[in-house]
Amino acid sequence: MAPRNKENLMNKKKKPISEDEDDEDYRKRRDRNNQAVKRSRVKSKLRTQQTLDRVNQLKTENELLEEKIKMLTKELGFLKDLFLAHAGSNPNSMNIQDLDFNAILAEESCSKSGDSSM
Repeated sequence: MAPRNKENLMNKKKKPISEDEDDEDYRKRRDRNNQAVKRSRVKSKLRTQQTLDRVNQLKTENELLEEKIKMLTKELGFLKDLFLAHAGSNPNSMNIQDLDFNAILAEESCSKSGDSSM
C-alpha cells in the first residue's frame, strides 16, 4: 500500500464525516496496521531463527569435514611412509603387488580406534 502524504489527502474529495465515524475509521486503520506489524515481526523472527539454525548446522558439518581432512591427511602420510619404506628396501625382494594394503589399512584403523579409546 502506497504511503499517504499530504498531497494525496488534499486531492481526495472530503465527505462530511462525523467525528465518531472518523474515529472509528482511524481505529480500524490502526488495528490493521498493528496486525500487519505483528505479522511482519513474526516473519522476521522466523527468518532469523532459520538462519541461525542453518549456521549451526553448517558449523557442525564443517567440524566433521575438518576431522575427516585430518584423518585422511594422517592416512596419506602413513601410506607415503609405508610406500617409501618398502620402495627403499631391497627392490628385488618385494614387489608392490605383493603388499596387502587392505590388511595394512585394517591394522591402521584398529590402532587408531584403539588409541582413541585410551
